[in-house]
Amino acid sequence: MTADGPRNAPDVVDVVALGESMVTFLPSRPGRLADVPSFDRAIGGAESNVACALAAAGHPSRWVSRVGADGFGDHLVETIGAYGVDVTAVRRDPARPTGVYFRTAGDRATDAHEVAYYRAGSAASAMTTDNVDLTAARAGRVLHLSGITAALSGDCLGLLEELTGPRPDRPLVSFDVNFRAGLWPDAESPHVLLELARRADIVFVGADEARDAWGLHGARAIADALPGADLLVVKQGPGGAVVFDRDAEGTEDADGTATRVPAPRVDVVAAVGAGDAFAAGFLSATLRGLPVKDRLRHGHLWAAAALTVPGDLAAPPPARRPTTAPHGAAAPRPAWLAHADRLAALDDDAWGRLRLGPGWTQAAAATEEVRTP
Repeated sequence: MTADGPRNAPDVVDVVALGESMVTFLPSRPGRLADVPSFDRAIGGAESNVACALAAAGHPSRWVSRVGADGFGDHLVETIGAYGVDVTAVRRDPARPTGVYFRTAGDRATDAHEVAYYRAGSAASAMTTDNVDLTAARAGRVLHLSGITAALSGDCLGLLEELTGPRPDRPLVSFDVNFRAGLWPDAESPHVLLELARRADIVFVGADEARDAWGLHGARAIADALPGADLLVVKQGPGGAVVFDRDAEGTEDADGTATRVPAPRVDVVAAVGAGDAFAAGFLSATLRGLPVKDRLRHGHLWAAAALTVPGDLAAPPPARRPTTAPHGAAAPRPAWLAHADRLAALDDDAWGRLRLGPGWTQAAAATEEVRTP
């Protein structure tokens, strides 16, 4: 499956990402939130992370959302625009604030990790089919959505149902389940994520998410529960990922062909942002029409790029400014992506020996920073 579409239409970009982004406050040192004296400001948002990564890689991308008419909203729009993302479809809400959150410096997988969200009543939580630019949202070869948006409000869920509904001009819909237990206090609520995933063309879900949200165990059980997705990507952490391709030719399996790719070993700096980066890498390879195996490898490589830097995103490219035209020119591809192409083309034995550490994406040192035992 490739993301073919009207590339030359004036308002069409490669990827549109719709969802809430928040201002993130990162602690200046390890410790409990109660003990940390100061924080550094950053941004956080699953969908905008994907848009930023793709724009920085040279894919024309758009972020669609709502922010408050406040300084934090200014910061989000300016920062995301600095990656080359088209932010002209982001609308301001004079009555509701921009969401913010604070988190500790520790690994999110540990019990010591704390996150304090201040997003209730945010501008993005009030998104509806009436106050979001649906034309801009649909004007992409791929529309990337997340289950986080569905949890923000009933109106947000209705917006996702509208965007994932069948219609002749619907772009390819990419849906990252992104199950967050704290956003779904009702045990039955996560099943709305299953229904949304069943309407998407490309689905990303972690094996742990499917177990916790839906009680499904194993990639095959997940595939059986999502018969409509053309490409179903089941992420299995350090074990790698498997994709079920419904459009694969020459298969006798009615459920599609499964392709599994192990993850390379990574010297992790911060275990944040990997899932969004994986989705961005997979979508980039999909837009380029690469084979499914290479798409998985690019997902792993982009995730490794996020895991080997301190925050969710690398710094924006130099001399970038917020996009002012709906369809700006694509940015040049960073040099490290050519290196990623070379790594994705390794034979299975060499891929299995791959180990990636901090700095491996720096073009001048890329070959030295990739270590194979």
